[in-house]
Amino acid sequence: MRLQEINPSVKAGAVVIAIILLAFAFDPVTPLLVLLGSSAAACRFGGVSVKKWLLCLSPFLLIAIGYVWSAMLFGRVPSGAHAQILWSFGPLQVTAAGVSRGISLGLRVMSFAALSLLFVLTTSPSHFMFSLMQQCRFSPKIAYGILAGYRFLPLLKEELAVIRTAHRIRRMGVTGGWADQVKQLGRYAIPLLASAIRKAERTAMAMESKGFTGSRQRTFYLRLSVTAKDWLFLAAVVAFVLVSFYISGRLGQLSWYSGEL
Repeated sequence: MRLQEINPSVKAGAVVIAIILLAFAFDPVTPLLVLLGSSAAACRFGGVSVKKWLLCLSPFLLIAIGYVWSAMLFGRVPSGAHAQILWSFGPLQVTAAGVSRGISLGLRVMSFAALSLLFVLTTSPSHFMFSLMQQCRFSPKIAYGILAGYRFLPLLKEELAVIRTAHRIRRMGVTGGWADQVKQLGRYAIPLLASAIRKAERTAMAMESKGFTGSRQRTFYLRLSVTAKDWLFLAAVVAFVLVSFYISGRLGQLSWYSGEL
């Protein structure tokens, strides 16, 4: 079973449920298991290469490191036996509990990112919008508007490259201080905005001429359905998160989020 074959709405629901369940845990073992499981599922059943997966996770790793560092240094210092000081410099103190709390917070960030990337990298945007319209009764006006905007992004990128090249030919790309850079952004933004407005008008006229009214009672060239395979995937994701809770509890590491850092 490939993840690309799962109904996008069911897949999104499974990811949201997993993130909500995982938000109640605040220990290093549970999010670590979810992170490893999500990575294995994306590479094994989603066809995502290990290199691409690590590259997509790398920005979130930097964010997680920032959370770990801030929680270790500026988190609430516990009292009693858990306040074992590992390192101190002036008013800054790093305790064993702070390190554990920071690692737990960082792994939570990574596990949330892994679950989100699992959905993004294995789901077609067009199929997701079709699924939202057909299974979740999403408004066709909003869905097709999002799809049109998504299709415009590569075109805007190409136009930005053309504008930059034209500016270099006219020696307008050479900038000095921050004031010149702000003016240069304006020279980029205005043509791009005008081009986007023209594309939006042409798209609206084309859709109206084809009889698009935004009605839910319409036909689709692609019909998506929810099958037993989709429900099996949903049950497997929820079961995996619950098993991660169980393993963490058996190891004596499971703890629940109390709202304090």
